[in-house]
Amino acid sequence: MLPPTHSSDLSDIIRRCDEVLAHAWMVRTFIKHGEEIDDYPELMGIVRSVFDISRALETRQADPVGYVRMLNKKVGKLRKAAEQFAVDALKASTHTNFQQAVKSMNVCVRELLALSARGQVLLAALPTAAVASSDIEEGDE
Repeated sequence: MLPPTHSSDLSDIIRRCDEVLAHAWMVRTFIKHGEEIDDYPELMGIVRSVFDISRALETRQADPVGYVRMLNKKVGKLRKAAEQFAVDALKASTHTNFQQAVKSMNVCVRELLALSARGQVLLAALPTAAVASSDIEEGDE
C-alpha cells in the first residue's frame, strides 16, 4: 500500500499524463486521417508511437507504480518518434497545420518527460514493500 501523499502525487501524474496524451492523440488523428499519409507513409511512425504509449499506460491506470514505470519505459520511444516526426512532417507539408502538429508533439513529449522524472523521484522515495507489490502485477511490454 502506498503512503497517502505518494498515492495522491502519483494519481496527479496519471491524471496529467492522460491530459497530455489527449493532445498527442489529436495529432495522431490529424496525421492518420490526412491526405499526405498516402505520399508520406513515414508519418505513421508518430501515429504508431502515440498509440503505443497511450495503450500501454491505459492498462496501468489502476497501478500507479506500474504506470510510472511504464511511462518511463515508453516516453523515450515517443521522444525519438517526435524527433523524426519533426523532420518528416515538414517534408510532407510546410502548412501551418503540420508546423503546429510538430510543436504540439514537442510540448507533449516535454511534459511527459517531466512527469516521468517526477514519478521516478516519487518511486525512489517509496518503501520497498510498496514497489515490490507492483512488481508482482507488472508484465513485460
